[in-house]
Amino acid sequence: MASCYHPDIVFHDPAFGTLKGKDVADMWRMLIARSKGHLEVSFADVKADDVRGSAQWTATYEFSKTKRKVVNVIHAEFEFKDGLIVRHTDSFNVWKWSAQALRLPGLLLGWTGFLQQKIRKQALQSLRAYQARLN
Repeated sequence: MASCYHPDIVFHDPAFGTLKGKDVADMWRMLIARSKGHLEVSFADVKADDVRGSAQWTATYEFSKTKRKVVNVIHAEFEFKDGLIVRHTDSFNVWKWSAQALRLPGLLLGWTGFLQQKIRKQALQSLRAYQARLN
C-alpha cells in the first residue's frame, strides 16, 4: 500500500483521524506487523479513473489489545495525482468495530464521541511508539 501513495498523501479514518506523508505508510506497516500474518483483506466494487476511485474492503483480524476477532467493513475513497494516491479516506461504523474489538464497553459506548476520541488517541500513541522503535 505504501508504494501506491504520493509523497503528499493525506489519509483519514475514524481510528487514526488524519495522517499525512510518512505517517500513513508507517501506519500500514505497523498494522501489518501487529497482525503477525493473521490479517485477511478482501475487496469489491472497485471503481477508478485518472482522478478518483473507490472500493469496499473488509479487514478480518485479531484486535491486539483484547485478542478479539474483528471483521471491519470499510468504504474507501481515493484521489490520484501523478498516478499515485494523494488522498485516501476510509469510512466504517465505529460502533460496530468497537463492539467487536472492545466487547461490552464498545457495545455500550462505541457510538459516543468520548470513546471514539479515546480510540483515536490510543491509535496515534501506538503509531508513535512503533515509529520510535524504528529509529
